[in-house]
Amino acid sequence: MTMLNFVGLSLVVLSAIEAAAVERVEYDYYKYHSMPEISKWMSQMQTDYPDLVHIVDYGKTYEKRTISLLKIGQNTGAKKKAIWMDCGIHAREWIAPAFCQYFVREILKAYKTDPKIQDMMKNMDFYVTPVLNMDGYIYSWSTDRLWRKNRSPGPASCNCSGTDLNRNFDANWGTIGVSDDCCSNIYCGTGPVSEPEAQAVTYFVGSRKEDFLCFLTIHSYGQLLLVPYGHPNYTAPNYQELMDVGLAAADAIKKVHGKDYTVGASPDVLYPNSGSSRDWARMSGIPLAYTFELRDNGTFGFKLPEDQIQPTCEEAYSGALHIITYAHDKTFNGAVATAVATLWTILLAVGVTGSSLM
Repeated sequence: MTMLNFVGLSLVVLSAIEAAAVERVEYDYYKYHSMPEISKWMSQMQTDYPDLVHIVDYGKTYEKRTISLLKIGQNTGAKKKAIWMDCGIHAREWIAPAFCQYFVREILKAYKTDPKIQDMMKNMDFYVTPVLNMDGYIYSWSTDRLWRKNRSPGPASCNCSGTDLNRNFDANWGTIGVSDDCCSNIYCGTGPVSEPEAQAVTYFVGSRKEDFLCFLTIHSYGQLLLVPYGHPNYTAPNYQELMDVGLAAADAIKKVHGKDYTVGASPDVLYPNSGSSRDWARMSGIPLAYTFELRDNGTFGFKLPEDQIQPTCEEAYSGALHIITYAHDKTFNGAVATAVATLWTILLAVGVTGSSLM
């Protein structure tokens, strides 16, 4: 091979590498992505961060699509605590999957330089489902932009399709804020956990519920942080803690772009409902469970313009990170303090004092 040919070949190889790099960095987190694009992005995250990110398949939709999440954290070899986040349980709420993607990118970026994120990824795994209601999401792209439910058929006597997945969980199911009309947007299904998407979450989270410190489910719109419970006759045993942490998260959100998020139980600040995944998580023993209702307040509603994706994600990230950090610190800083206190008690009991330790 002549020197000229070698140089020419080298330039071709370099150009190919540069083109690939440009293609990689062009994934736009500030636009809405189709389901195939999101699936490809998930695979790319696993490829880019093989030591931290793993795709986990944990169910099938009604139309037999595989429901997958990203498990993010250090592989310590030990049993770890966990954080849950799902987006896109309601098909038309496109800002929610956009946020899940943004959240993943941000924690992986922060991991490189932020000791706190490093500490949290050592102690906990993050389980993030970018799109839970895949069938409905695809339908909202192809056929009906404002489709909300999944795509399972109604009962034999009904010509309509779809169940509201966030009315289908086994949490006071079918009691309030639902409809038994299968054409309704809040149709709760034929029974609790009748839908395969709700079954997938129930089994995956429920089979390791003692590991989860926090359950975040991302929706739009309304600029709300909703705490359990949706039924007005029930109050979470740690309601005050949920409110205090939620209010602090709302403060963190406001500091980013000045947006006010209202915090409270759904009957107090929105409407009563039953069968939500948030309520199911809290009833299952997960101490911190929140629904995020992202921007806006109704000007654009579910059709939030793409130029609002970035500020919406930035503020929501701040709020979510506050809740997650609280959950982590309560568990691990508290455990350290308890261990230190126990050790000191033992030392005192055997007569070891500060002077004898010098």
